[in-house]
Amino acid sequence: MTAKRYLFYISQNYSYAILRPLQNAILARGDQVAWFLEGKEVNADFLTADERQLMSIAEIKSYNPKAVFYPANIAPTFLPGINVAIFHGFDAGKVDKKGNNDHFKIRNCFDLYCTQGPSTTQPFLTLAKQYSHFKVTETGWCALDRLYLKPVNMPVNKPTILLCSTFSKKLSCAPHLFEVVKKLCQLNKWKWLVQFHPKMPVEIVNQYKSLQNDNLTFIETDDVIPLLQKADVMVCDTSSVLIMFLLLGKPVVTYQNIAPKDYLLDIDNVDLLEQSIEAALQKPPKLMEHIKDFINKTHPYSDGNSSIRVLNAVEEVLSGKLSLSNKPIDVVRQFKMRKKLKYWRL
Repeated sequence: MTAKRYLFYISQNYSYAILRPLQNAILARGDQVAWFLEGKEVNADFLTADERQLMSIAEIKSYNPKAVFYPANIAPTFLPGINVAIFHGFDAGKVDKKGNNDHFKIRNCFDLYCTQGPSTTQPFLTLAKQYSHFKVTETGWCALDRLYLKPVNMPVNKPTILLCSTFSKKLSCAPHLFEVVKKLCQLNKWKWLVQFHPKMPVEIVNQYKSLQNDNLTFIETDDVIPLLQKADVMVCDTSSVLIMFLLLGKPVVTYQNIAPKDYLLDIDNVDLLEQSIEAALQKPPKLMEHIKDFINKTHPYSDGNSSIRVLNAVEEVLSGKLSLSNKPIDVVRQFKMRKKLKYWRL
């Protein structure tokens, strides 16, 4: 049997960690994977020696993948294979300039959406009936397959606090929490790990790097999962990374979350950070009950097999048994994609 070919199309370094569990599942089936890196914000140095990189659209055409996977919101529609939306994170409630939830915006780019759990599946199923040119299958998120593996942790004699933040000036907690974190990391109560979105302004990154001591480590990585596994409590804002942490059944303290729910300990005063972390470390039963309900709605899959479900969903679309309408051509968006890729052929 001829090996199937798949393509991973990425533009950010965090996409490596999202797609590698899927790559493992593809290779385990005896099929092939290639990577295409688009833009200047993704670093080819993160590719391993045994990972194949395609360097041009012409090479993609020659490679002729059955499916192209995108951990992104938009995608070119002029490449071979079906376009599969994997998502680069969870729905964090962020809205666009018109007040619409950006997570559920249909941009006429994808043939298949692999959703993460009931809270995202149902809205996309409603949209699928409206648009009729894409399939929606609830698979769980392939990026989390490794999340549920038992980590090999060194013994730690004090609780570990993970501080994460989005880069958006309006939503980021990092500038607001700097002084209080500076004070708390001197107290020798907790071990601090700090990791920010790759687009975080360099001046803020440098601020936190200046705090590094025996109690605080600043980490730059394309793979946040080991940090999530190590930490006992997360401090965050509205970044969707907090959702991944909650899925491990661990508490999150947020600063001015845009839509705080009962599964978060949200504060709007930096002076409350210390006592809120203390409360989170106690894992109050009511809070943990809310977190469990959140997990069931958001990502009820802890078996580590979401990548396999994604591939099965792709096979269902490729089988030709589904009746999908042709995607509308978004002339402006696809023109911009062609211009970015410098590709004008049909």
